[in-house]
Amino acid sequence: MAFEPPQRLVRALGETAPDGDDWLEKLPELARQAVALRELTVERVQVPGGRSSLVVLVRRADGTPAVLKLAPRRARPEGERAALAHWGGLGAVQLLETVTTEGALLLERLHPDVSVRSLPEAKALLEAAGTLRRLWVEPPGDAAAHVFETVTERTGRQAEAMRAGAAADPEVAPLVDVALAARQELLAEPPEHRLLHGTFRQSKVLAGERMPWLAVGPDPVVGECAFDLARLVRDRVEDLIAAPSGAAITRRRVKRLAESLEVDQERLRGWTLFRAVESGVRARRVGRPQDAELLLEFASWL
Repeated sequence: MAFEPPQRLVRALGETAPDGDDWLEKLPELARQAVALRELTVERVQVPGGRSSLVVLVRRADGTPAVLKLAPRRARPEGERAALAHWGGLGAVQLLETVTTEGALLLERLHPDVSVRSLPEAKALLEAAGTLRRLWVEPPGDAAAHVFETVTERTGRQAEAMRAGAAADPEVAPLVDVALAARQELLAEPPEHRLLHGTFRQSKVLAGERMPWLAVGPDPVVGECAFDLARLVRDRVEDLIAAPSGAAITRRRVKRLAESLEVDQERLRGWTLFRAVESGVRARRVGRPQDAELLLEFASWL
């Protein structure tokens, strides 16, 4: 079978490595090797798929459905492996193998085309928040812990890119200054130290058989829960921007999510602001002006 990467993946990897790399060129052979090693039968490549990995629907030798996921090193697949192993299927997709192959994960098959985003908005937020709560556990204390970035480390890298973006694009500088000030204040006294999903949103929660909803695709990080919840606040941002009362709806959403998950409302607001500005500046940098406009307008409401 030809393991042709979906165009969504090709575009997204082009944004993170504009000068290119050889992972996409090697991908067909990497996929064939991973399939042969595990004695898998390939059904199809999932399309449109993700933005950082190739997802292949497969069956194991005993006929059990599964998912083979292949990702480049910069997508931190070993962090995902360690987090999924630590969660052990509680709230997240189950890791099906202990064999370690660089950049390849064999996972429980969920329903890839049914995410919690398919539910009405209020119900989707409720189910997503409930799933996220299960993931907030103490990080592992063993050797696996070293593969996880901290919130301080990850946002430090992002902050440097934001400063560079503001210097090159003065229009975004005022929002960047506010977001960086919020980050500095939030990091002064982080209230907890938990293993977080890292990139959680409604589309990262898929329907399953073992449990109704399970999280997929973590980019795990260790830090406070409000950082993880912040990305969920802006889900369906295009609908929020289009709504006449979008700003008010956003503020109510921050309040409702903070209360339901027992997270400090001001800390959630601050991390939501930082993450929206960071995403908006990055979208401008890689040539997605429409996405950037939505994100930065959303951030201005906070």
